[in-house]
Amino acid sequence: MTFSIVGSLTELIIAVLSTVGLPGLLALMAVESFGLPPIPSEVILPFTGFLVADGTFPFAGAAAVALVGGLVGAFAAYAIGRWWRHRILGLGVGRLKLEPHHLERVDRYFARRGESTVALTRMVPVIRSYISYPAGTAKMDPVKFGVYTLLGSIPFTVGLIYAGTVLRSNWTAVAAYLSYLDYPLIALIVGIVLFFLLQIGGYLEPGWPPRRRARNSESSAGSNPPDARES
Repeated sequence: MTFSIVGSLTELIIAVLSTVGLPGLLALMAVESFGLPPIPSEVILPFTGFLVADGTFPFAGAAAVALVGGLVGAFAAYAIGRWWRHRILGLGVGRLKLEPHHLERVDRYFARRGESTVALTRMVPVIRSYISYPAGTAKMDPVKFGVYTLLGSIPFTVGLIYAGTVLRSNWTAVAAYLSYLDYPLIALIVGIVLFFLLQIGGYLEPGWPPRRRARNSESSAGSNPPDARES
């Protein structure tokens, strides 16, 4: 593959961190946590660790800036999810339309498992950047959202920065293999598109986890023979 998605993002991240410094790290982590456009923290944080090992950044300062940037992006996404709560009703194509009962399902889930979900998904690549949107839509308490976002982000952030300090000069060798991440990234995008197409086509019920769509009750009623007692 001559063009590498992850490789191109890696070059951008290296350029920003090398020239802008800690403010660049703050901006990159805010964008990463916001999720649009997708920028991998799995590249930002290890390269930050390399710069720590190189003496460019202090470890504690880099970790603090990365965590603050992540919180800024997370709250921005949370605010959009909360603000768009009732504006997204009715949006969609065909059978894939958001109805009030979909919001009720999200509300019930976050009322039961919101805190643990936010904390745990902050340690899961890709998903960590998008969990803020449904949390905002469910109107999760903003203080709890911030606390559990921070609790989940600390081990992820500190761990990847420390890994970068261990890699040190081997970072360039590791970066050469980052292009292989293109394949799972492309597979993920294709899977998401296919998932939504199956919902639009009526083969799957809207929502998660995937469920086959039940037969329409109207069609089953129409298949019943007329009552023999009718004249």
